[in-house]
Amino acid sequence: MSAELDNKIRNFLCISLHGSISKASEQLDISQPSLSRQLASLEAYIGQPLFKRTGRGLSLTDAGTQLASAAAPAFMSIDSAVSQLRDVYGATQGNLRLATVHTLTYYFLGEVVSRFVHDYEDVNVSFMARSSTEVVKVVESGTAQVGFVYDSEVASADLTSTHLFNEKMAIVTRQDDPLLRRSIDLAAYPLRLVVFSAGYALRRMLDVSGFPYIVAAEVETVDAMLELVSSGMGACILPALIPDRVLNQYGLARSVDYTPTLSRKVVAIQRTDAVPRAMTRALLDIAVETAGGLG
Repeated sequence: MSAELDNKIRNFLCISLHGSISKASEQLDISQPSLSRQLASLEAYIGQPLFKRTGRGLSLTDAGTQLASAAAPAFMSIDSAVSQLRDVYGATQGNLRLATVHTLTYYFLGEVVSRFVHDYEDVNVSFMARSSTEVVKVVESGTAQVGFVYDSEVASADLTSTHLFNEKMAIVTRQDDPLLRRSIDLAAYPLRLVVFSAGYALRRMLDVSGFPYIVAAEVETVDAMLELVSSGMGACILPALIPDRVLNQYGLARSVDYTPTLSRKVVAIQRTDAVPRAMTRALLDIAVETAGGLG
């Protein structure tokens, strides 16, 4: 079948769907005279009229019914196959849902999403910030296609992970705090800390670290944590990569001069049985490249 004949049959199907050349021309963005000429040409090629006029518009003749019955399923099958191939191999359009732990929204995920959207502007990207446990759950359930979390939280046969980078922790406190001017032995000097609630990976990291600390307050978000530390309630433990501009807003500073060192691995997770979509692979490539530039 020639491309020209293929196009005429597709346009014939559109006319059949609407029962009107004028409505079909609007959908196809083709002038009515041009669409009428295409229909007349197709009818001449077949040797039979495909439509008859009624009081309600156009209805199919017996020849038109036979052609529509044969062509519509074939084109639907072709279009469906092309759509699936584009989804797998062509990151051109669609929806991509991400889930991430809160801290990564401050210094990593923004750049990843920005670069991805710049390259694939027709893909609609949405992301949700959750606790580590919740990120794992939403990816397991398929609610999000990709999650960004800590490898210590991933213990599911349904998930596969891609290592991104190792994240070192810092002690964050007020800029006038004497803690910033000396080396700190966490085992010998219990800190008064604003911490995340139980269920967050950062809290579990503190609990299994072996050094003592005093809970000054429990929070659910990074902003709440920084606000309380700024008020003088205590210090907090956050990734050393938290930007200076964020800390400066609260009059805070960081120290990495402490022992024992705290760090964790950041990974991207997907369902093991997920079909490798092109847009997902493209996002992961950007995430790995972005992670390589962190320092």
